[in-house]
Amino acid sequence: MLELINQTVTYIKNRVVLKPETAIILGTGLGGLVRDIQVENILNYEDIPNFPVSTVEGHHGKLIFGLLGGKHVMAMQGRFHYYEGYTMQQLTFPVRVMKFLGIKNLFVSNASGGVNPAYEVGDLMVITDHINLLPNPLIGKHFPEFGDRFPDMSDCYDKKMIQFAEAIAEENNLKIQKGCYVGVTGPTLETPKEYFYFRTIGGDTIGMSTIPEIIAAHQMGLRCFAISIITDLGVPGKIKKVSLQDVLAAAGKSEPKMTLIIEKLVERMG
Repeated sequence: MLELINQTVTYIKNRVVLKPETAIILGTGLGGLVRDIQVENILNYEDIPNFPVSTVEGHHGKLIFGLLGGKHVMAMQGRFHYYEGYTMQQLTFPVRVMKFLGIKNLFVSNASGGVNPAYEVGDLMVITDHINLLPNPLIGKHFPEFGDRFPDMSDCYDKKMIQFAEAIAEENNLKIQKGCYVGVTGPTLETPKEYFYFRTIGGDTIGMSTIPEIIAAHQMGLRCFAISIITDLGVPGKIKKVSLQDVLAAAGKSEPKMTLIIEKLVERMG
């Protein structure tokens, strides 16, 4: 694993001059933030040694380096999912590479289904906690270079970043929610009883990503911030049949609000 990471890091360093401290992972239908990046370099996933390749619509498969909010950033325009057939080690490989490139802050976005009855389609939810129903990405051989074997997860979402996001939302008259994200394997969407179960155990939204990256990043000491766009509802009386196109459309409508929060947050994190 370490050898593969070092190969990938060397490849990127030989092609990118910038040394960003912040990385952004953009979720389903949320790749538009790159329009606000002053792009310096673009690397296609398929050209990067050992890198997985996105196979889902709405994930473009590009690693982008440039300036956002006056800060050097790298952005993954497209991510990977367990349901695509990747192992957890493959899913978290880019995050390991980010750390070895010198990244200190990680921002993650996703599209998710809301099970909190107070939520509506289009709402933004800042993630303050999660419930992991995916395989844990730390299962397997331990590498001390990654951090603790048994990392404490009681504060994996950075409280200062969350406070900044709340202030940014208030300053710009944006409504945001805060809550718990439940990570599931997918790719099926949930049954009504599954929605009920996820709400019962404490979830506010459900998605098929994010948590593996957060666990790996937190283990390595990165400061993490994650935000969901609610693209559909799993609330009794509001459950409708949903397609990927519906998710992409809903994500696209709220993406500018999410982009504003992330860009301002990058500025403030310095």
